[in-house]
Amino acid sequence: MLDDTLLDDPAALQRADRDRALLALAGSGARVRTALRLADAAGLDRLRPDGRPRVVLVAGHGSALTAGGILAALAGTSTLVTPLPPTDAAAPRADRAGAPPAFTAGLGWQLPGWAGPLDLLVVSSADGGEQGLIGLAEQAYARGCAIVVIAPVGSPLAEAALQVRALPLPFVPTALPEDEAPTAPAAEPDLPAEDPAALWSHLTPLLALAQKLGLTQLPYDALPATADLLDAAAVRCRPDAAAYTNPAKSLAARMAGTVPLLWAEGPVAGAVVARFAAQLADRAGRPALAGLLPQALTEHRGMFIGQLGAGADPDDFFRDRVEEPDPLHLQVLLLRHTPGTAGGPFDEDHGPAEVPEDDEGPRSFGVTRAHRLAAAHDVRLTEYASTRPDPLHALADLVALTDFAAVYLGLAAAQS
Repeated sequence: MLDDTLLDDPAALQRADRDRALLALAGSGARVRTALRLADAAGLDRLRPDGRPRVVLVAGHGSALTAGGILAALAGTSTLVTPLPPTDAAAPRADRAGAPPAFTAGLGWQLPGWAGPLDLLVVSSADGGEQGLIGLAEQAYARGCAIVVIAPVGSPLAEAALQVRALPLPFVPTALPEDEAPTAPAAEPDLPAEDPAALWSHLTPLLALAQKLGLTQLPYDALPATADLLDAAAVRCRPDAAAYTNPAKSLAARMAGTVPLLWAEGPVAGAVVARFAAQLADRAGRPALAGLLPQALTEHRGMFIGQLGAGADPDDFFRDRVEEPDPLHLQVLLLRHTPGTAGGPFDEDHGPAEVPEDDEGPRSFGVTRAHRLAAAHDVRLTEYASTRPDPLHALADLVALTDFAAVYLGLAAAQS
C-alpha cells in the first residue's frame, strides 16, 4: 500500500532518490540545449543533404530505440523510420581485472539485407563501448549506407565513427554536481538502471538531423522551445510542490495499487505510453500494458473480466481491512494529443491537464468506446491531453509528466 504522505515530504523523497533521478529529469531542458549546441559544433549546421534517405534505421537499446520510435511518430509517412534493436546477446569475456562484463558488451546488431546506399543508419549509445554497434557501423560502411553516430566524445564508438566516415554527434551525459552524484549501488552491476533523462540526449541530435534532412515538419525553433517546456515541467513537478498542485505526484498516487492499461490516441501519444510502460518497469517496478486505440480495446478487453476488472468489493463493506493489503484493480490511463481544441478544459500555459469525466468536448469513436468499456466494468479511467499545435511540444509535455510520475511512484513505494 502506498503512503500518499510520502509524496509531500521533499526530504524523504530526496533520501529515497539515491540515484538522483529527479535531479536528472529536472535537467532535461539543459541537456536539450547542450546537445543542440554540440551538434552544431560537430558539423550538423554545415550539413547540406542531397535529398532524403529511403529508410532511416535507428540502432541502439533502451532510450535510443525509444527515440527512434518517437522520430517515426513525428515523421509520419514522409519517410520510413525503423528502430533497429539488438538481435542477440552473446556471453562476453570478463576483463583483465576479473570484473564481470557489462551485459551490453555482448549485444549484437544485424543490418537488414536490403539496406544499401539509399539508406541512413543512425547509431546511438549512451556508453559508446558496445562492440556490436561498432560492428554494425562497419557493416553499414561496407554496404555504402550513410552513417551518423551519437556517442560520448572519446568513446570507442565515437572513434570508430571516424573510421567509417560517419558524422559523429556527441551524446550529452547527465551533469550532476559532485555532492549530488548517485550513491545507490546498482541492483544488477552489469545491467544498471538507465538514466531517466537519457532519452533527450538521444532524441535531440536525432531530431536536429531529421530537420536537416526534411524528415519532419517541425518548425525551425521547435527544439529550443522544447527545452523551455521541459524546464517548465520540471518546475510544475518539483519535489517540494504539494501533491494537489503537482500533476506528476497526483498521477503517481492514482497509479499506486493498480495494474495500468496505458492507452493512446494517435502516434505521438502512442510513443509516450510505450515510454511510460518502460519507465514504470524500470523506475517503479510495476508492470503495465500499452496500446493504441482502437485496437487496444480488443487486445485488452479480457483484462476487464474477473478480479482485476471488478470495481466493487463483493465482500462485507464493514469488514476491518486495516491489516489487509489493498486488492489490485485495473486503471486505464488515456493520453491524447488534441491540437487546436478551443474552449476545452486544458491550459496551454501549464502543460497537459486531466480531462474531467463529464467533459463534453469532441471525442473520436475509439475514445468514446474506451470510456464506455471502463464505465461498464467499474474501472477508473483517467484521461490527459495536450492541445499544443506542435506534436513535439505535446510529446514533451506528456513525456515529462509520465517520467516524473514513474519516478515518484517508485520512490514512494520504496519508502512505504
